Amino acid sequence: MSISYLNISGVRNLMAPEFNPSARINIISGKNGSGKTSILEAIHFLSTTRSFRTHEIRHLLTQGQEAALVFSRVLDSHSKHPLPLGVERRLSGDVRVRYDGRSLDSAELASLLPVQVLYSGTFELLDGSPAVRRQFLDWGGFHADVQFINLWRGFRRALKQRNSLLKYGKVDRLQMQVWDREFIAYGEQLTEHRRAYLDRLIPEFNRILSILLDDISIELKFFTGWDSKRTLEAVLSDQVDREIQQGFTLAGPQRADLRFRCDGINAADRLSRGQKKLVVSALRLAQGQVYRQHSDRACIYLVDDLPSELDEPHAQLFCNFLEQSDDQCFITCVDPDSLIKFWSPDTDLALFHLDAGSLSCR
Repeated sequence: MSISYLNISGVRNLMAPEFNPSARINIISGKNGSGKTSILEAIHFLSTTRSFRTHEIRHLLTQGQEAALVFSRVLDSHSKHPLPLGVERRLSGDVRVRYDGRSLDSAELASLLPVQVLYSGTFELLDGSPAVRRQFLDWGGFHADVQFINLWRGFRRALKQRNSLLKYGKVDRLQMQVWDREFIAYGEQLTEHRRAYLDRLIPEFNRILSILLDDISIELKFFTGWDSKRTLEAVLSDQVDREIQQGFTLAGPQRADLRFRCDGINAADRLSRGQKKLVVSALRLAQGQVYRQHSDRACIYLVDDLPSELDEPHAQLFCNFLEQSDDQCFITCVDPDSLIKFWSPDTDLALFHLDAGSLSCR
């Protein structure tokens, strides 16, 4: 899937830009504060109805506007002509998604237009909370198996009900047993899907990391959220009294984590800023490659300020990989000359410049 036309309205300081991006590499340059990241944010919004920088819709909107609207034409490998896709989200919370004349829900939209984002917040995959890494794993699970979303929703429902019972202290043991069965059944299946996805991801991650950073080895370890030497049922049974005291579920897939080790040390403590950028880039690129292998469809890559924290040889390696991936990429930078030299002459490359929210083609 690629975007052949984009029109952005009501997003931050952007002055309603309208443009036809390349199906391959798009470089968006401009001074700091000109709105480069907001272009990427709008494309992410088109895929998910959300920003990757804020959970508050009011922060995404242009001051004084009541809604953000991104309209596009997208081209699937199976369609001969681009089809219209529009996403609108209002300050009131109302969301509308229309694709080729029909409405989509959020899961259908995410499946239609998968995006991978690389920006400063991506470092949280290494040094952020476990919730960020679970979200990363679950993106892969969602796109790898159509049943995953039902398992995830079933588990979240069981967790919510179980926590609700624990919160009030006076637990009806029979009712708890009902939700324990749901929690265990969904939780064990969800965990197996996460584990299976990670088994596919790790070889691709190692391959890409060896290209981008050949002198560093990273070991990925999956923590299920409980002692994996024991069954989830046994763990829940042993700690129910402590859970009642604390008012929430202490073990399970909601506490799963993905851990990174470098030379036996937590990678976040061992790596430099530039090395971290290449490691998280390898993770995102690997995720996109696994998605392509499974679905025979491409992701869209959104790369914010690619040259920052990378020396020229590593920036060259990164661009070489993107060039060979055959995916659509939107890349921002301050100085376009810092990136233009990395692409071969026959690459389908489009250059855009932002100045005070206004976009022009170079």
